[in-house]
Amino acid sequence: MPLRPYSCANCGHWQRWFAEPPFCPVCTDVRNALPDDGWKWITPDDLADRQARWTQVAPGVCGYWVEPQVGLGTTGWVIETDGGLVGWEGAGFYPPAALDELRRRGGLVALGASHVHGYGALWQLQDELAPPVVAIGVDDLQWTKAFRVTWPTDDRHELAPGLVMHRSGGHFPGHTVLHDERRGILFVGDLLKVDLEGETPVGLSCHKAYHAQIPLSHAEIRQARALVERLEFDAVATPFEFAAPGSTKQVMALFDRQLAGQPIAGPVPLAELG
Repeated sequence: MPLRPYSCANCGHWQRWFAEPPFCPVCTDVRNALPDDGWKWITPDDLADRQARWTQVAPGVCGYWVEPQVGLGTTGWVIETDGGLVGWEGAGFYPPAALDELRRRGGLVALGASHVHGYGALWQLQDELAPPVVAIGVDDLQWTKAFRVTWPTDDRHELAPGLVMHRSGGHFPGHTVLHDERRGILFVGDLLKVDLEGETPVGLSCHKAYHAQIPLSHAEIRQARALVERLEFDAVATPFEFAAPGSTKQVMALFDRQLAGQPIAGPVPLAELG
């Protein structure tokens, strides 16, 4: 029996299975909530009526998503580089119009993601566009059964000219951020969460588990702080939103505040972070 892709109706995680999967490994992890009424599964055929959406959020950076959203509602970022287009994180699903648009733009030279909550439908991009590089942090390979990793990464990896992956740890052991050195954007995955009012950033937080409100430990925060202080940026992108301004100075202030006492998972107003 051929393996088929199934998406968890609760969180959107994709896995390939012989028939309907017995459970979702992402939902059973402490970072996510279990479904209220048991497992339900979605196949690509169930998403035939979904609409592709994309928009430019910064020069050379586009976000792709699907409406109605799938699972947690992730955005897949596509970044222009001197070597071609790079995909980072994945939309929950890519309708034909999105795949056709990416083909029209020349396809992808590389694909990567911060951690499993941002994988979305990376399997579709690999199946349809065949990028030669699919890069994931080596400590997070256990979550990648829906697609094939061609380049497991360590602490630092240049994904394309001017785009550098750094292992941050914290939210997941292999959690990785992507630094766009030329544009001054840090694709932070779930190392950070940004609270927005409209398009305006108003709060910043970090967490081990957002739904369960479990904070990072002091050691994890110190590790992330040591990385962030070496990176210059004035905008951040999570798998869910693009936020500008969002600066190195503000993130450092958040980490310092967390290290000053008992850490929290909730947001700190940006007005208090300078």
